[in-house]
Amino acid sequence: MPHMDGDDDTPVLAPSALAALREFYVERDTREKQFEDLKAAAENDFDDQAPIAMELFSESWQDSQFWYKDATATTLAEQLLDGVTQDSRIAVVSAPTVYVKLRNLLLDRERYPIRPQLTLLEFDERFEVFKDEFVPYDFKQPLKLPKSLKGAFDRIICDPPFLSDECQTKAALTVRWLAKSWVGPSNEASDPVRLILCTGERMETLARKLYGKAGMLTTTFLPEHSNPLSNEFRCYANFECSAWKWQPEAMATKP
Repeated sequence: MPHMDGDDDTPVLAPSALAALREFYVERDTREKQFEDLKAAAENDFDDQAPIAMELFSESWQDSQFWYKDATATTLAEQLLDGVTQDSRIAVVSAPTVYVKLRNLLLDRERYPIRPQLTLLEFDERFEVFKDEFVPYDFKQPLKLPKSLKGAFDRIICDPPFLSDECQTKAALTVRWLAKSWVGPSNEASDPVRLILCTGERMETLARKLYGKAGMLTTTFLPEHSNPLSNEFRCYANFECSAWKWQPEAMATKP
């Protein structure tokens, strides 16, 4: 707490508070400098061997930005990359942590010799540094997107920014519009689409309704955020994999 010191009653911070404040400003200035360096590197198409730190992009709670923990981002990105081909296209809708992790994983050319086309649909214009892979996106205008993206993606992850029926429904319209088809791998279709939705547990009923025809169910995987949320988060998907299975309760109510 500030205390009064001197005749003019000017508030003075305790030494520990001053040290914490200085540390905050040093970290902020460092991040800003690193971000400016990132923007400069973007002009030169980046260094293909340099991973990008998500910490360069500070979260904005006002915009409902909550970055995943590294382990969560890695798990989600790995499932999107599993089995990719030269023709694969991955859309990342409002989940920039996963997009950055995808870019970093693809630096390992031995593990991922094939680089699929990535597209980040995101409201935050800071991610314009990724140039041709960035598409401005506002869930309030779910289909205001380049026509070339319609029906173009066989792997999509979406994390709607708000836990509201409106946001969830409009984000689902975007995902449906982007998807090559609306059937999942479990249907053994000739053109299946891998879909992942990360959102609150309380949106489960609506999620099942919006994505049910694509085979999406609640999984056993629990996404975690760098800054813990008060809302329970869940991962929904239309496929099972080494990282998750469908919850037994979800299977019991499968249409």
